[in-house]
This record gives sequence, C-alpha cells and structure tokens, in this order.
Amino acid sequence: MTHNLIIRGFDDQVHEKLGEIANQRGVSINSIVKDAVDVWLKRQQSEVPRKHHLVIYSDDESMMRLLKSMDKLAKEGNLFRCFFGTPNTPSSKLLSRLNWYDGTVKPYPYSSVTRARDGEHELSLQQQQTQTQARIQAQSQKNIMKYCSKVVDNVISNANNNQVCCMDFVINDVGNDSLKYTLMVEKAYDDNRIAGLMYCTYKTNTLINSEIKDLIELFEMHDQVFILMEDEIYKLHITKENIHKLFLS
Repeated sequence: MTHNLIIRGFDDQVHEKLGEIANQRGVSINSIVKDAVDVWLKRQQSEVPRKHHLVIYSDDESMMRLLKSMDKLAKEGNLFRCFFGTPNTPSSKLLSRLNWYDGTVKPYPYSSVTRARDGEHELSLQQQQTQTQARIQAQSQKNIMKYCSKVVDNVISNANNNQVCCMDFVINDVGNDSLKYTLMVEKAYDDNRIAGLMYCTYKTNTLINSEIKDLIELFEMHDQVFILMEDEIYKLHITKENIHKLFLS
C-alpha cells in the first residue's frame, strides 16, 4: 500500500532545479524524492552497529563487576538491556535486579543436565564421559539451534526496534557440552546479527581443553575478544603471522 508524503520547506530555486533534472531524465519529481528516501533508509540501516563480541572470564565476581559497569553505560546509550542464560545464577539474578529483560525461553534446556566444570574434577574420568555423552544425546544439534533462534527472536520482539546491549550466557552452556555445536550457533548468529551489541560470554574452563583450530574459528567469528581479570579488561588481538615473526624482535 502506498502513502502520500507532503514535504515542506522547498524554496522556489530548489524546486526549479528538481524540475529541470526531472525533465532531463524523463522522470517525475516524485520519483527523485522517493529514490532519495530509499537511499537514505538503506544508508541508515547499514550504519546501525551490529557488533558481535566475545568475553572470556574465570569467575562470577569478575563478571558481576563488568555487568554493573555495563549497566550504567547501556542506560546512557539508551540501549535495550537484555540477557539470556541459566536461571538463578549470580549474573542472572543481578541483571534481573537491574531490570534487564530476561530473554531466556522456558523450559531452559540445560538447567537440569548442565553441571559446573569446577566440580567435575571430583568425578572419575568414566563418570565424566558418561555424563557428557548423556548431555550431548539430550541436546541434539537441531534442538540447540532451534532453542537459540527462539531466544534471539524473543529479544527482537521485545526490543521494539531499539538497539540492544545483550549478554549471552546460554552459549557457555552449549560449549560445555560441545564446542562444535557452539561454533554452529555462533556462525548462525554471525550471519544474521541484530542491531546493537551482542556479547557472547564463556568461562575459561569451557574453552581451556578445546582444539586450537576451534578456538581460532571462535575468535575470528567475533569483532573483538575481551578477557576479564577482576576489575581489569584485556583486549585480545588475533592475527595470522608468518613464521619469520618468531625470529624478529
């Protein structure tokens, strides 16, 4: 359905020039204005930031400090503050108290089967392997992709076209079971980013035993990689180098 748009403020000189150009090109002034509006809209859409960052941390205290600082900056930037992840964790409780939108879709697929890596050293190797196999069987690739898609759609539908500041804690639970699945989820999001800032958070013990190839792929899928240590934030630079760099000062 088309609509009429009344444009005010054109003086006689501008209107006359538009008329001359329209006659030369054999089009109407209306067509010129419509094309200009279309170009402007496309430019605005392309200029909207769609950032995809990676945050690595080892303890909840460091993450809590970061979230408190991010809350203030997100408010100042008028961003839609949102998160999704394991219910009742320190981070989830804090963000809920700060009135961040909880985009987690229930039932949460990992709440009853995911176990903190920190406690797994108490189990035998055979028990760990059995639990890992059971978790992976419970969460098929298709179901994981479907769930993560629902979560992102939930955020989009509640953001009301505002740019987001979003913390993704689900991805760490996916990574606990299978980094391969994580890379598939990350790629799906990277190919269809939403407007604003998306932060994928991983605990160090989720990544520490991963293959280098998978880690490099994970890093390269994000615009920036950050590492938290207490109150400090380090930015990790990943560049492919020639072997001769090993011998240069």
